[in-house]
Amino acid sequence: MRPFLVLVIYLVFVFVGGALLAPWLWSFAQTAAHDFPKLAAAPFHRFADRAFLILALAGIWPLLRALGAKSAREMGIVLPYGQSKKLFGGFALGFISLAVVAGIAFGFHDRIFAANLDAHKIVGTIFSAIVAAAIVATLEEILFRGGIFGGLRRFIYWPFALVISSVIFALVHFLQRGEITGAITWHSGLELLPQMLRGFADFHALVPGFFNLTLVGILLGLAYQRTGNLYFSIGLHAGWIFWLKTYGAFTTGSAPAQIWFWGSGKMIDGWLAFFVLIAVLFVFKFLPLGEKRTPFQFPK
Repeated sequence: MRPFLVLVIYLVFVFVGGALLAPWLWSFAQTAAHDFPKLAAAPFHRFADRAFLILALAGIWPLLRALGAKSAREMGIVLPYGQSKKLFGGFALGFISLAVVAGIAFGFHDRIFAANLDAHKIVGTIFSAIVAAAIVATLEEILFRGGIFGGLRRFIYWPFALVISSVIFALVHFLQRGEITGAITWHSGLELLPQMLRGFADFHALVPGFFNLTLVGILLGLAYQRTGNLYFSIGLHAGWIFWLKTYGAFTTGSAPAQIWFWGSGKMIDGWLAFFVLIAVLFVFKFLPLGEKRTPFQFPK
């Protein structure tokens, strides 16, 4: 029960703590409104997102230590020398897989290029996507694969740890944005939390969106399990994030759009992405990733 209790404490710390921290961040931004007007005018959910991120990063190392990690190597972090094939191979697979989704959507005229594109927006979006892909993929792989999956498989059989960590990954990414319309008070973040869970009441959002996110977590975890470090999974994750950050910015849906099958600008919330991800899972069987030789032993 210890690893599960640790995870529950961590999630409560991040989400409840972040909900309580968000009003303070918002209040601080208002005091600096003269110097940073755009920051002060941001919707409240942006401050909640930043609060969750701050506490998630602050709690990573205590979480990993509590789950038994004693060194960076135990979290899948090794020196980058000799790891370029894994990193760029993973990126290529992630990039190509979602390029297939985009290509099919364009081929069937479900998505078209946005009308307001210009060189400045294209370059800015691509640069932002590259930075986000590098940072988010690295941090999330350290947390979800190196930390949660790596920690759980010390206590339970690794396929079970893979499924549990992938469901947690999906839960975190499936949360919806909420809005607070009244005055911001100390408990506004707590009022926002139930709104973030409303996606679970929408069957068309839950299926296949939640399934896709769980499958994404499984693929990333398998990459870590087979290679023994995080480089392939970071590259794979980064390739996906790059598409997710550019697809919605550069394209728009054509009417009538069947979002449940084709997906929206989010790209991985439709059945088309599910079938492509299943194909990636099949491709995994033929990739020379190697096998991580760490036989499972029941804890004494």
